[in-house]
Amino acid sequence: MSSMNVTAVPAEYFRSANEGLQGTIQEVSYKVSNYIHLTRQLVTNRIIDSSEAGRETVAGDAILKKCNVYLPAAYDPNDNSVRYNVLYLLHGVGGDQSEWLSSNGKAEGQFIICNLIDNLIANGDIDPLIVVFPNGRSAYDWTDTSFNPEGTNMLGFYYFDYELRYDLIPFIESNYQTAADITETSQEGIIYNRTRRAIAGLSMGGMQALNLILGGYRHDSTRITRTESPWNNGLDKTVLAPGMIDLFAYVGAFSNAPTSSDGKTLGVSLASCVHNLHLLYTTCGDADRVAIGSCIESIDGLINQSENHLNYFYQILIKDGHHDFHVWNNGAYNFSRLIFRNCDDHVRSHVVMKTL
Repeated sequence: MSSMNVTAVPAEYFRSANEGLQGTIQEVSYKVSNYIHLTRQLVTNRIIDSSEAGRETVAGDAILKKCNVYLPAAYDPNDNSVRYNVLYLLHGVGGDQSEWLSSNGKAEGQFIICNLIDNLIANGDIDPLIVVFPNGRSAYDWTDTSFNPEGTNMLGFYYFDYELRYDLIPFIESNYQTAADITETSQEGIIYNRTRRAIAGLSMGGMQALNLILGGYRHDSTRITRTESPWNNGLDKTVLAPGMIDLFAYVGAFSNAPTSSDGKTLGVSLASCVHNLHLLYTTCGDADRVAIGSCIESIDGLINQSENHLNYFYQILIKDGHHDFHVWNNGAYNFSRLIFRNCDDHVRSHVVMKTL
């Protein structure tokens, strides 16, 4: 992995791939039994201690959510002999499951993010894979895209890990030809399966990738916490999320949002994990007034505190980059080329810092 050259996206990768080499997008619905209720309680069908969740947990009816799924051109739902790795791409605070698609725009009639993936596969840069675009709000009002610090839709961002673990991943891995199988709970199965899944996100989704996967803080409205917001946005931290390193070996944070936990907190959580994180890829534009501060703070001290639990770390700064898809497409392009490669567990914190 250390020989991989991180570069700007080649111009031709934004264009559509040749006919027959283009993947497809499916919008699918799935049941969610772990989400934030109108009462701000965590509805769950699992045994989750209220001290871990930071709020009361209750039983309740499942809700129906939607996500988008990219399937590579060669995908055959009836061919059980071919299995695919899965990349989960998370959206920002005002987006939804379609942000990486529609908000990113089209070129030659195709979604740009699909063109990138199609061309990466067609040119042999990556193996064919499945990409899942979830809605990151685990809340009964998950379709509400407004920024309201007191809203349960906002609170849902900080509880997406339970939905991801108990609802979305099981749905994907039981309905698609995936290499990973979350029902395989042996130690060997867990070690294998986590190297078949990757997750990354832009802005708020980048925060989720750090806080919920590595183990940072959840947040809630300051009206509930009765504290002051360090960011003057009506939000403050509550309890640490348990992390999901047992499910993911590769994490990417693109212009991660201000509520991202600091590097020392994330590093300490990572050090407590049984498994190493094979890859952490962070990127931000140097002219990004929204996220540059949180991007720097979220990696400050992370390597030292992680105690050799991080194998490869990439910090990529985009010159004159802003809080937009120019930065995020570069992130998706390079992150996709780095994941699912053989990672030497004997490597300790190989660091790549680069400006594009």
